[in-house]
Amino acid sequence: MGSGRLAVIGGGVIGLSCAWRAAADGWTVTVVDPAPRSGASWVAGGMLAPVTEAWPGEEDLLALGVESVARWPAFAAAAGEAAGAPVGLRSDGTIVAATGSGDRAELDALAAYLARLDRPVESLSGRALRRLEPAIGPDVRAGLSVPDDLAVDNRMLLAALQVAGEKAGVEFATRSATGVLTQAGRASGVRCAEGPDVAADVVLVCAGAHSGIVHPALDGLVRPVKGEILRLVRRPGALPAPRRTVRALVDGRPVYAVPRDGDGLVVGATQAEQGFDTTVTVGGVRDLLRDVERVLPGVAEYALLEAAAGLRPGSPDNLPLIGRLGDGLLVATGHHRNGILLTPITVDAVLALLRGEPVPEPVRAADPARFTHGKENPGARVDQR
Repeated sequence: MGSGRLAVIGGGVIGLSCAWRAAADGWTVTVVDPAPRSGASWVAGGMLAPVTEAWPGEEDLLALGVESVARWPAFAAAAGEAAGAPVGLRSDGTIVAATGSGDRAELDALAAYLARLDRPVESLSGRALRRLEPAIGPDVRAGLSVPDDLAVDNRMLLAALQVAGEKAGVEFATRSATGVLTQAGRASGVRCAEGPDVAADVVLVCAGAHSGIVHPALDGLVRPVKGEILRLVRRPGALPAPRRTVRALVDGRPVYAVPRDGDGLVVGATQAEQGFDTTVTVGGVRDLLRDVERVLPGVAEYALLEAAAGLRPGSPDNLPLIGRLGDGLLVATGHHRNGILLTPITVDAVLALLRGEPVPEPVRAADPARFTHGKENPGARVDQR
């Protein structure tokens, strides 16, 4: 069990989860964020998909994701029980679909790569995919079934995490942190723009794409990666949405559709390096609708409820940064596309660090020391959003 005061900088899915679990572990916790439950966590699709996100050369990230998705059922049950509300975990699995011959070749390469790692997936014809999901259209010629890649309703999850934290005693300082985080042996004194300082024995940086301006050691290591996303809902008479998450390659372009309760569907996502711009573009919306309609033709009859853009926190090697930056200063950021997927294992690692215990084995590859070793560790600047 912990003791002391913990300041969590950032109120997204990682920050809220760590705050809740640390408070339940005995810490006095304050979350500093001008708008908790916003940012990339609010916009996300909620895929928990380490296998279908796999890419050659990112074996450490795959191992981290596979371990985390295995922890998701227990994490979701604990969060739901603590909040007294569901978190929207979906266990129907994921389908990966391909249209043209080049797309099918890329899926074949992915299946072969996963088989070499002893993580085989089931290859299916287009007809077999349509038996599983009748909403899939005739342009889909082949695909993969990945039953262990799950999904969660990110907005239900965020609401549950905030309630769970509040019930555990977490306090929220809903203002921008714009002053100086003092590093004199132990982190303390997060000076905020309005109201009293937030005193802390330990500070945890979970500020997502904004983490790079929180501490000099993170400058250049966490960058914003823009992603546009759409939310649709089925209209009367339209074909039902798929039960499973559907990921697809359409002439080499990735697109996904994640079902939601109430006949909803989340479609995403574009990817662009445009700094902190969150403007939704006509081209982004057009491309997402064009590609998802190739895979799920029935969405043409759906209503478009929302178009939004978020900023994923990217890192140089696509692995997150989870570990110590100095005495009393921890970091859990840089999760890129996988923040929600990696939440359970990130929380377990943060709790281990707070207790002075070893982190889970797969998290060792995410130690920020791989980038920060040898850098000076001056006082942290906190100028979030």
